[in-house]
Amino acid sequence: MARGGDQLGVLTALDAAKTQWYHFTAIVIAGMGFFTDAYDLFSIANVTKLLGRIYYTHEGAPKPGTLPPNVSCAVNGVALCGTLAGQLFFGWLGDKLGRKKVYGLTLALMVVSSLASGLSFGKSAKGVISTLCFFRFWLGFGIGGDYPLSATIMSEYANKKTRGAFIAAVFAMQGFGILVGGIVSLIVSTAFDHAYKAPPYNVDPKASLVPEADYVWRIILMFGAVPAALTYYWRMKMPETARYTALVARNAKQAAQDMSKVLQVEIEAEQEKVDAMAVKDNNSFGLFTREFARRHGLHLLGTTTTWFLLDIAYYSSNLFQKDIYTRIGWLPPAAKMNAIHEVYRVARAQTLIALCGTVPGYWFTVAFIDYLGRFFIQLMGFFFMTVFMFALAIPYHHWTQKEHRIGFLVMYSLTFFFANFGPNATTFVVPAEIFPARLRSTCHGISSAAGKAGAIVGAFGFLYASQSKDPSERDAGYPAGIGMKDTLILLAVCNCVGMFFTLLVPESKGKSLEELSGENEDDEEAGAITTSEQQQTASSRTVPV
Repeated sequence: MARGGDQLGVLTALDAAKTQWYHFTAIVIAGMGFFTDAYDLFSIANVTKLLGRIYYTHEGAPKPGTLPPNVSCAVNGVALCGTLAGQLFFGWLGDKLGRKKVYGLTLALMVVSSLASGLSFGKSAKGVISTLCFFRFWLGFGIGGDYPLSATIMSEYANKKTRGAFIAAVFAMQGFGILVGGIVSLIVSTAFDHAYKAPPYNVDPKASLVPEADYVWRIILMFGAVPAALTYYWRMKMPETARYTALVARNAKQAAQDMSKVLQVEIEAEQEKVDAMAVKDNNSFGLFTREFARRHGLHLLGTTTTWFLLDIAYYSSNLFQKDIYTRIGWLPPAAKMNAIHEVYRVARAQTLIALCGTVPGYWFTVAFIDYLGRFFIQLMGFFFMTVFMFALAIPYHHWTQKEHRIGFLVMYSLTFFFANFGPNATTFVVPAEIFPARLRSTCHGISSAAGKAGAIVGAFGFLYASQSKDPSERDAGYPAGIGMKDTLILLAVCNCVGMFFTLLVPESKGKSLEELSGENEDDEEAGAITTSEQQQTASSRTVPV
């Protein structure tokens, strides 16, 4: 165990600090990145149907155009591929150069790429989609960097009593990003729909698509740059975290100076303590060493697998909500709407789901994570996601009938609620707490990249798997899949497996970061930690009374 006397004064001050104004500014500054992340990643779902109509409608076709399978995969998935690459690269860079130095770079990349996405060149389908995909990859790359850096910065700034709630609050800004994405889509599509009246496609195919519709998707995508640009100045003003400065850069004086300003208390610089900690063996092992595998190998396996399994279900459901709504008849057939009105209907459906299930779930986690613990919330979330997915899948035909649609939407909202009051939040929180400071950002990057790999599997796999076996119900150009029912069963199984891998993840509630990572233990104590003890962490879970 870490002894109080060994702990640096500056870190003790941070752990014991009362909740202050700087905590909330840190949440907003870090959270705005996530607001933009969610806005950009999920707003594409509101405009893909419009892109299909504008660039892929063939004259005389009975139905308006949709994106061909490979194009739909590229538009939806390229940002996820960029995110995965960004998480690994910036996670590693955050440990090498410091959190703050890299933090502004990710935000600048997001702002430029958001604007460029809306300015995709040309009028031909090929030109527009190619440049859109190019810029969305770099947008994803910037977003990827925000995951490990925001989580690490918030965990290193927070006090140990409410650390879980603070990191979860940063992540909860995602919910607002999804919600605002829907609201902006509603406002823009309503304004254009009123300004440029157009008949439905089945009345007049050509007139149903006004030339100005091309502005709609561009405005929606470019708005993602606004919140990120607003917080750039404040990001640049944030001092480097004391844990990085003291434990990685080994500059006790700078750490004490920075935190004296932030906490507004006098803190002594303890350079000799920092130097003494630097020579300990347990503060020098790297990521690819036997020592890391012995101490944190199972932890890393737990954080990567749970995030991977969760995101298969979470992203496939989120990105393809519009397809699910059409299948159950909540959205009218495309031919019965004009192009801009279709954007409005899709956005309205997504906004309702976000309002009822997504946003409340995030804030339930913020409220309860430091009482119930990470382990309990993650296990409970996976359990209920499994239950509701099976409840949707097994009587699937029952839910497609008109009189049962409201029931379907309630169940569907509940799966989102328990994803967010569950593993979607906790998989983000835990990797920022349990690894040593010099590897924290890298390990969070690896864990979140595993999640994005799951999202890519979910996004691409779901698109093909959910296609009906009946050719008349399939989207144009797709091969037969296993159908929506079997796809939902598959997602439920993923959630079920996630429950078992949760057992590898330690409970981090109420402990200091150094206590969790063993950074200020003596070498003899460190040597006494064995893999069997690591596995026994399951027995010390905190379960609510």
